[in-house]
Amino acid sequence: MSGRETISSLIELLKRLYPEAECQLRYQGIPERLVIATILSAQTTDAAVNKATPVLWKKYSTMKDLASADRSHVEDILKTIGLFRNKTGFIIKAAGFMAEKGLPDTIDELIKMPGVGRKTANVIMGEIFGQPSITVDTHVKRLSARLGLTDHTDPGKIEMDLKKIIPEEEQTMFSHRLITHGRNICKARKPLCSVCSLSSFCPYCKKWSPQKRTPLKTT
Repeated sequence: MSGRETISSLIELLKRLYPEAECQLRYQGIPERLVIATILSAQTTDAAVNKATPVLWKKYSTMKDLASADRSHVEDILKTIGLFRNKTGFIIKAAGFMAEKGLPDTIDELIKMPGVGRKTANVIMGEIFGQPSITVDTHVKRLSARLGLTDHTDPGKIEMDLKKIIPEEEQTMFSHRLITHGRNICKARKPLCSVCSLSSFCPYCKKWSPQKRTPLKTT
């Protein structure tokens, strides 16, 4: 996919399809909790994280509490989440960092925190600080390739490619909408190309799904 008009059309179509797309992780309006939830969300569904974190916050209501938590107790709360043992170590250390220094407000400072990579940092920059951000999770990585928006597989390089073509004021919501489309339609194993409203933009759909398509209605 190339050309400003084509990218603009894609952005506008995603707006019509998903006008209310948003971050699916629940954090009760407490920014530090979003950091913890995003660390936990790696290779795990947001739904699984949202199920576990209320129990976590009930027992450890502040970052100071979590930083001093017994690791085995935290692991017991998070045992339904993938890689829970490794993530337990990360969130306890991240909580300690935030309890001592507060929440950083730049990507360069955020990625210095234990367990925080560019994905988590971009979530925080967009959701908490309202800054332009491209969050490259598994959905954005997959759809960016299928739509021909990048030739790269490295998340950092995908982020840079998308930042070159998506206007700053659209970047955060573009990520949310692409993620939503990935969950609902452009699935990893069985993409629903026959009902995909992005099919006219999509080289993958044209190549692998020549069957009759019935685009979703937009509102």
